Amino acid sequence: MCGIVGYTGPKEATPLLLEGLKRLEYRGYDSAGLAVLTNGHVELRRSVGKLANLDTLLKKEPLKGTVGLGHTRWATHGRPSEENAHPHTDCSKKLVVIHNGIIENYVELKGKLMDKGHVFASETDTEIVAHLIEDKLSGLSKGGAPFAPDFREPMLFEAVRQALAEVRGAYALAILWSDAPGTLIAAKTASPLVVGLGKDETFLASDVPAFLDHTRKVVFLEDGEMAVISSKGVSFFNLDGKKVEKTPITIQWDRTMAEKGGYRHFMLKEIHEQPIAVEDTLRGRLFPLRDGVLEKEAGLSKEAMLAISNIQIVACGTAFHAGLVAKYWLESIARIPTQVETASEFRYREPILSANTLCISVSQSGETADTLAAVRLAKQLGVKILSVCNTVGAAIPRAADYNLYTLCGPECGVASTKAFVGQLVALATLTLHLAIARGKLDEKEAMALVDEMLRLPNLIRAALKLDGQMREISKKYFKAEHFLYIGRNVNYPTALEGALKLKEISYIHAEGYAAGEMKHGPIALIDPDVPVVAIATQSKTFEKVLSNIEEARARGAILIAIVNEGETRLDGKADHILRLPVVSEFLSPIVNVVPLQLLAYHMADLRGCDVDQPRNLAKSVTVE
Repeated sequence: MCGIVGYTGPKEATPLLLEGLKRLEYRGYDSAGLAVLTNGHVELRRSVGKLANLDTLLKKEPLKGTVGLGHTRWATHGRPSEENAHPHTDCSKKLVVIHNGIIENYVELKGKLMDKGHVFASETDTEIVAHLIEDKLSGLSKGGAPFAPDFREPMLFEAVRQALAEVRGAYALAILWSDAPGTLIAAKTASPLVVGLGKDETFLASDVPAFLDHTRKVVFLEDGEMAVISSKGVSFFNLDGKKVEKTPITIQWDRTMAEKGGYRHFMLKEIHEQPIAVEDTLRGRLFPLRDGVLEKEAGLSKEAMLAISNIQIVACGTAFHAGLVAKYWLESIARIPTQVETASEFRYREPILSANTLCISVSQSGETADTLAAVRLAKQLGVKILSVCNTVGAAIPRAADYNLYTLCGPECGVASTKAFVGQLVALATLTLHLAIARGKLDEKEAMALVDEMLRLPNLIRAALKLDGQMREISKKYFKAEHFLYIGRNVNYPTALEGALKLKEISYIHAEGYAAGEMKHGPIALIDPDVPVVAIATQSKTFEKVLSNIEEARARGAILIAIVNEGETRLDGKADHILRLPVVSEFLSPIVNVVPLQLLAYHMADLRGCDVDQPRNLAKSVTVE
């Protein structure tokens, strides 16, 4: 959510900043801006809408200089407008700030600053940070509070540190001051920031792809840390001004992995990348089954697995749906009581967790604000955390005791596809190892599941062959206003995920239901203009699903049925039948979700929607 880039070095900053912002477009935004130090003073360019608008402005009014900041904004405080776009300045116009997150006490701080004569030009919470730093600089220049013990210069560092002592909320901040040329100050609490270390140049960003063409050597800031950045390198400090030693890591994937590769949209590319994502996530995790694979991969020992009394899963959105599937698996196969809750609800009640609870957090980005807060709450309650995440070094994996990465590569489309399948595969692998360690599966049963898991990439490839059929179906119904999705057991969450995909990228109202609940209210919504997508693959509740389909059919619904190859009982009853390879019910959500993703994609494309950057949404939700 929102994009931050910064640069200091020998090169022209504007092209690098603009390039970095383009790499971060997947995060979602509604305005953009740059600030560059030009001939000793800071100049701004800001625009509403896509980066193309900012690019056009920069061609008319170029910015020259080797130090600068760039930002794409997703509106929280104040409408999308040029005045509300970042960067924001202080009264002197010498200092600029860009910010991701929310300053919770901005109204109080703004009132105090206005009483001191500060004049504000925007509706944002961010602008108060610029004026607050300006206020601290004024005090320091008059001989105010002493400098931080481990860093006395530049004065900007101390002013930022003092300002942040008064700020409450979530923030990733970057600051540029014309009186400290060549230096950027960064600070983070709850929103991601990463520093890229190049040769005689240093980068700053909210996510690695922004500068990956230039360096793979990175350092992630932790909550409560600051960075003083120059072309010569970077120094790290805590908010008390004490120096912090940090070790760079090397990113193993490159930017080409995030290019479209000839596909019309990132989402379509990522749907078709799912076989590879599954292969990578499975690799090395199924053999041997009894010899410490999870301890090696995730740090989870057999002793720790045996000690688990119950599991609490916390997640948001698509990751929450993956957690719901995992609940069925963990209870039916590993026989561990499991609860799943949206992280935003979990964090605001008073959960009861035992010492032997394992809390599993699921997040593609590893920076989801509500999930991170839920993890911190669980840690305060004394339980162990296992993170299922796609981003090495993100905040949630750093906070977790155990990490099981999904190895899907970068996912640029806002609507998650391959990350969801990767989460399911990782959670299925976890379930398998827990069941074996706890004696709930014998070797023969376990190997039967392993054999099926190894077939998953080819099963998904077979499901992808429905692409053309899904587009033809979409041509018939892309003008529909409502869709219903139904499924049972492990495919109830699959129905929820299918409905979410449709609504978030095509803006069609869609709902997912447990099929057995149709007659308890939702059946009133069915009429001949409402398509019903029924997940009716082989399961222990198959006959029940057939009955639910008949209920919808009797009321004139348009029926789109997903069945297994060889299934004929819906022939002549459904308007459209999509046939998938036979797979066990246990693994069926991983295959069944593929045609639902394709349906959502083609519906959105035919409606002319911005598939990769749907309105009002962001890839990484780093505010509440």
